[in-house]
Amino acid sequence: MRTDLIKARIRTNLATGTLKMLANKSFLRNAALKVVTDRVKKSLRDYEMTEGSQSEYLAAVEAQYVINLINLGIRNLDRGYISKDYLKRVAETLGRGLWGESSRSREAAQKYREKYGINPPSLCVISPSQRCNLNCIGCYAASNARTQASLPYDMVARLVREVRDICGMTFIVISGGEPFMWKDGDKGLLTLAEEFNDMFFHVYTNGTLLDESTCQKMIKLGNITPAISVEGYEAETDRRRGKGVFKKILQSMDNLKKYGIAFGVSITATKENLPVLLEDRFYEYWFDEVGATYMWMFHLMPIGRAKDTMDLVISPEDRVKLLAKWEEMLFKRGYFIGDFWNSGAASRGCIAYGRPSGYFYVDWNGNITPCAFVPYYVDNLYDLYKQGKTIDEALWSDFFKRGRQWQMEYGYLSNPPGNFFAPCSIRDNYKYFREKVMTPDVKPEDENARLALEDPQYYEKMVKFDEEIHQLTESWWKDKLVKNNQPEQSRKEA
Repeated sequence: MRTDLIKARIRTNLATGTLKMLANKSFLRNAALKVVTDRVKKSLRDYEMTEGSQSEYLAAVEAQYVINLINLGIRNLDRGYISKDYLKRVAETLGRGLWGESSRSREAAQKYREKYGINPPSLCVISPSQRCNLNCIGCYAASNARTQASLPYDMVARLVREVRDICGMTFIVISGGEPFMWKDGDKGLLTLAEEFNDMFFHVYTNGTLLDESTCQKMIKLGNITPAISVEGYEAETDRRRGKGVFKKILQSMDNLKKYGIAFGVSITATKENLPVLLEDRFYEYWFDEVGATYMWMFHLMPIGRAKDTMDLVISPEDRVKLLAKWEEMLFKRGYFIGDFWNSGAASRGCIAYGRPSGYFYVDWNGNITPCAFVPYYVDNLYDLYKQGKTIDEALWSDFFKRGRQWQMEYGYLSNPPGNFFAPCSIRDNYKYFREKVMTPDVKPEDENARLALEDPQYYEKMVKFDEEIHQLTESWWKDKLVKNNQPEQSRKEA
């Protein structure tokens, strides 16, 4: 047997063995947990000091995320909300894919590095269908039951196969529309997860279609975790998503807990639900009472239907309040909360544009965009495949390359790093995005995106927000880096 296969098998067995040890209540668990957490802290700090931005704060944030996720997972395992069988299947899936006895992931990443000179992105977000059974106010995807745009199953499967075999990905995010409504004949999301059982699928869903039958199929697969959209409590959720939706969500969560499937919640922050999001009670409810293992927070972006609901977008001052709450919940309460605008320290800034260890997005029309919240594209999956090309070639358009260049200039892997409390290219740096990142061949994803480019008032509001958020966060960010006294230097993309 090849030496690399032996080493990969050893890594897989060690990783799955550690997970099993943590899953069982015994005198060994606490010792194993301490070893794991100490190793997490050390490895992330070592990387940050040698390959990253040499920032103690970034290393601390990154480590805290991992530690919180482990602790919350163990707690929900002990509460019976996550089954040992599910955890075992997750470990086996990650073992085959992430640590890979076939070494496929590592070999694919190495070939990508040799071809392009940088590491590949780590994940791909796919919205296979725009259809949705809800009609939420301000939906970024402008989805409802009448929107019919969907990708054929074979095309999605080809895309997943390519990002696995060309980029070495083991993690796929499925969004929408409502992913559980995506069907092509008798094939759909669960078919995809079954076909690619060496990959893990994170699914953003409105949670209304997770009946017991679906949960039974998911637990057998063991490679899916759903993030269910909520807006707060019942009043906030039903106001934006429709009357009765909150109760359906709670029933779906009961189904997931019954079968032991780990789940999280996904929140969109708006002016209407902001007061709720600033209360500790909100996080205690979802983590401590309901049993979520993780939480994602998105700020309402003025795209899709939200372009016409700018009055719901939170102000820069409100965003700073959420930033303080996020940091408190992460470090003091031990919750896993990924705020996609305030948590830039966890990812060293913007992760779009197919950045190394980042991601890119493919929508229901096959448009390949830098991010789910950047509704502009150059390449389309249908056209790409008709030309006999593969997905990696779309990541090297001038549009994507300019985005990655901006990320480098902004401070990704630099010492000191840029202001990662304002990390987003389109939300926090819109003027630069329009002037330096967008290219002449860029096309809008839909009519709303086209109108946004032509509306001078939209431009003014976006730029004004950016100026204010930078003014409010620059000094705070610099205070976080006070321990970094080394001279400024930059590193090439890793």
